[in-house]
Amino acid sequence: MESNKKIILTGDRPTGRLHLGHYVGSLKRRVELQNSGEYDDINILIADDQALTDNADNPGKIRDNIINVVLDYLSVGLDPDKVTICIQSALPALHSLTFYYMNLVTTARVSRNPTVKSEIQMRGFADEGLPVGFFCYPISQAADITAFDATVVPVGEDQLPMIEQTREIVEKFNKTYGDTLVLPRAVIPENETQRRLPGVDGKAKMSKSLGNCIYLSDTPGTVKKQVNGKMFTDPQHLRIEDPGHIEGNVVFTYLDALCTDDDFAQFLPDYSCLDEMKEHYMRGGLGDGTCKKFLISVLEKTLVPIRESRAKWEENIGDVYDILNDGIIRARKKTDAVLSRVRKSMRIDYFEDRNIIGEWENLLKDRKQ
Repeated sequence: MESNKKIILTGDRPTGRLHLGHYVGSLKRRVELQNSGEYDDINILIADDQALTDNADNPGKIRDNIINVVLDYLSVGLDPDKVTICIQSALPALHSLTFYYMNLVTTARVSRNPTVKSEIQMRGFADEGLPVGFFCYPISQAADITAFDATVVPVGEDQLPMIEQTREIVEKFNKTYGDTLVLPRAVIPENETQRRLPGVDGKAKMSKSLGNCIYLSDTPGTVKKQVNGKMFTDPQHLRIEDPGHIEGNVVFTYLDALCTDDDFAQFLPDYSCLDEMKEHYMRGGLGDGTCKKFLISVLEKTLVPIRESRAKWEENIGDVYDILNDGIIRARKKTDAVLSRVRKSMRIDYFEDRNIIGEWENLLKDRKQ
């Protein structure tokens, strides 16, 4: 089904406060998209149901972090007048669509999904047994996307198999029941600096359990401690005069993502740009301490306005709750409309389609004859 609108769906699992990895990988881009004027509708889903698929024994963790996530959204500049912020579990249409789509996908197909296979291994489900809810994650995600008639889904490269599976479900549904669902497309960051940051220890992802995060709400002292105490640089760069390596050096990965030429004029005027700084580091003569000090200044420039905005919202939690409730009301209207369309196409809209009465009357007449 073609759409004449440009609609975005994106979101996060509320398993903790959001960190710099989220900011670089998605939040900053979301603010740019909302302010671009290019999209008719932007929806941000807090995926609490999906978070329960591997946190079923601790639902309080999810509940406690929903407001944390909304506070992070608002503090980075997401505007509730321009985007719809809502909660997955508060939208019944998503649950119905998930169930309908389950009948269109085989277990063999889900098992081949590279993202699912990777997540199963990472979370230890291969050893402990795989929860059915987690196995159905791609189907639930397809329900989320299609329920909003999303045409665009901003994702990282690791999520591309999920969007591919959503497109397969849409095509299968439309082929089976008629042209009903909008076919979405994935949009990935255009360059490396827009992709999610690694943890400060150089691990692939920031993780609360690994203690390798810098959260958007961290204090200056915590940020300094994470950078100076834990941030991975170049293990072969033992003395200042030693040539250093940029590849895999987390300090420079963060600088690539966050610093500008203006930052050098303000915080490190010995260099005019990052390329000059890198060149000096690689030939030797530039210490890790200087690099980390500069990075801390860059991080603080990014985080100070976010902290200040969050502090203001924290003083008005009632307003935050109202924003979330208003978003849910708007989202229900959108998703219920899609569910109604789906049920009509499947001919299971029993109490909306009065023609069913005539069909039954004709059937009973035929039986009597």
